[in-house]
Amino acid sequence: MDQKASRAVERDYHSYEPTKGHGLKHDPFNAIVAPRPIGWISSRDSKGNINLAPYSFFNAFSYKPLIVGFSSTNWKDSVANVQETKEFCWNLVTMDLARQMNATAAHVAREVDEFAIAGVAAVPSKLIDAPRVAKSPASFECKLTEIIHLKNANQQRADAWLTLGEVVAVHIDKAFIRDGVYETALARPIARAGRRGDYFEMTPETMFEMVRPD
Repeated sequence: MDQKASRAVERDYHSYEPTKGHGLKHDPFNAIVAPRPIGWISSRDSKGNINLAPYSFFNAFSYKPLIVGFSSTNWKDSVANVQETKEFCWNLVTMDLARQMNATAAHVAREVDEFAIAGVAAVPSKLIDAPRVAKSPASFECKLTEIIHLKNANQQRADAWLTLGEVVAVHIDKAFIRDGVYETALARPIARAGRRGDYFEMTPETMFEMVRPD
């Protein structure tokens, strides 16, 4: 047995099968897959009502075309709005916007304006009708490509939907562009961790560079 394999054997693992329960105080899955970018999604329904909601299952999936997506457990207002209008906007959440983002996680009626609940201003987008968060330093205007009803390994439908959209317009606060490069950590973005309320903050001090060998 080589040295790496020996070290692995020496570890004391907590192992479980998800369908049979994890046996811990909090589900460790979303704490292991962390930090995760926050999908702060603004949308508008077919009647004109606007919605703003955070999704902890969010990420980028393609360069050409630019594709981002968020996954919703249960059929939530954001997904319903996007299905109706075929568009949505992603807004970057920073440390300065953390409390406002958290306020938009409240369960309210579909016609309630979460921009007002959080006390954040909405500004018009360029190519879509869904508004942007005015104070967010970066936003993506997106047009729907598909909504996927997720399934388990046995092809049984889950109570979860993945909404994917093509980024058709990008807005970046110029304060965070230095010498033609967007400096990620300058905006102090936050990302979701585990439990009910754990987050990470990214700062210039915590970033490091590691160039790929190719």
